[in-house]
Amino acid sequence: MRRFSIFIGLLVAMCYVSCESKKHENKEETKYLVSSPIQLDTSITKDYVCQIHSVRHIELRALEKGYLQDIYVDEGQFVKKGQRMFHIMPNVYQADLQKAKAEAEVAEIEYQNTKLLADGEVVSANELAMAKAEFDRAKAEVALAETHLGFTNIKAPFDGIMDHLEVREGSLLDEGELLTKLSDNSQMWVYFNVPEAEYLDYIISAKKNEKQKVELLMANNKRFNQPGVVETIEGEFNHETGNIAFRATFPNPDGILRHGETGSILMRVPLDGAMLIPQKATFEVLDKKFVFVIDENDKVQQREIKVGAELQHLFVVEKGLSLKDKILLEGIRMVRNGEKIHYQFEKPESVLSHLELYSE
Repeated sequence: MRRFSIFIGLLVAMCYVSCESKKHENKEETKYLVSSPIQLDTSITKDYVCQIHSVRHIELRALEKGYLQDIYVDEGQFVKKGQRMFHIMPNVYQADLQKAKAEAEVAEIEYQNTKLLADGEVVSANELAMAKAEFDRAKAEVALAETHLGFTNIKAPFDGIMDHLEVREGSLLDEGELLTKLSDNSQMWVYFNVPEAEYLDYIISAKKNEKQKVELLMANNKRFNQPGVVETIEGEFNHETGNIAFRATFPNPDGILRHGETGSILMRVPLDGAMLIPQKATFEVLDKKFVFVIDENDKVQQREIKVGAELQHLFVVEKGLSLKDKILLEGIRMVRNGEKIHYQFEKPESVLSHLELYSE
């Protein structure tokens, strides 16, 4: 019995040693996939919050006092240039015109009589000149009265869409009172703010006589069906924000866009010689990004990096790595800082070919 117990004990010990040996052997035989950063010319799409404006957006105001007699249009209606929109009661202005015409007729008769007398040398040339000046003044009064009467008929200055009606029929209007607003939406001006550093990159890289093409992401997170171009940049920076305003122009043939909408401008920015690494090779600690770098002793060393931009499955690294560094791609959660590992190196070109790269 005693010999049997000793035999069982030896067998258990041998099994334990064998298992531990196999665990140690398996741990040492684990190989991790390692690669290096790669340098490529690429581009990223940056988005900027924008405000959408009509190419022409004006206020229509009453140019004369009076009662609003007629409204010929409705809110949201498309109106054509020259179309009658509002009519202010014209009675007073019609009377002023008739009075001015009557006075002009009297002044014309006086001028003609004075001219006959001047031809017979009965009156002096000065008296004729005075009669002529009075006649011209009377004609000017007629033109002024006609202008005031014309102001009682308010017409659309261009093709556009009406906004909210600020008055109703029968309203007593003051001179300059707001009636409505009118928007020309055939083209839209889209304004967006660009930081100073990005503005400098844009100006330096922009090709002469070639306008930057942009896209518009609307508020429903869908892309507008027409491309736009950057046409102007404001003359100075906002000292409070450090930004400068760009203006892009978009055609709006279907009338989808309206004045006052918001969205995001999508602008492609080229990156020459960008250093790229797979996103899966990074991890975060307290909102900072890190990678594991393999040193000359095959030990993993935690290193902080600065990410300049994000692509699909890739990061653009601005600081913290060189092209010669070897970084751990897989098994990040299985290693500890300073641990020696066995690894298999894969060329970065091969690593990229296996990533599901996003392309537009």
